[in-house]
Amino acid sequence: MIGLGRTPIREALQRLANERMVTVVPRAGILIAPIDITDQFRLIEVRRELERLLAGRAARLVGKEESDMFLSLALRFREAAAADDAELFIPTDREFNARVAETANNQYALFAMSAIQAQTRRFWYLYFRRFGDLKMVCEFHAKMAEAIASADEHSAKQASDNLIDYVEHYTRRTLDAMCVG
Repeated sequence: MIGLGRTPIREALQRLANERMVTVVPRAGILIAPIDITDQFRLIEVRRELERLLAGRAARLVGKEESDMFLSLALRFREAAAADDAELFIPTDREFNARVAETANNQYALFAMSAIQAQTRRFWYLYFRRFGDLKMVCEFHAKMAEAIASADEHSAKQASDNLIDYVEHYTRRTLDAMCVG
């Protein structure tokens, strides 16, 4: 119907299954994988280390052009916070993640982060509006962008830890709310 053969569809489904986005049930079909909120904490544990590694490397390797771009991203994060605008935050966050990965220049960490970011986005879309604080998450991202821009590896790692501490906090709030109601 859409002009694709079985091979690219099978490969796409295998990738989605590897990223835990779908569950393949032999001889029955494919199901969208549920989000296990408690499993989010294991994901956060791994994300913390990878994000810290990437932020530190990006700060260590940042050049003048990248530095200007990270300062621009920090401003966009703050604009999103001031306007409480998730529609501005989301593309800014995607660009930020791509620029950190590019600047950090570690394809192995980037590969590991791709599945984690996919799961993080799913969790975001389902729960963040109810349990998260966009202004806070924007500020954490802005500080991380500024630390990378200033080539301050220690501060970039600390800003990354602060962001992940917040992610863990809002995940806990989500879990607590789901258990109560």
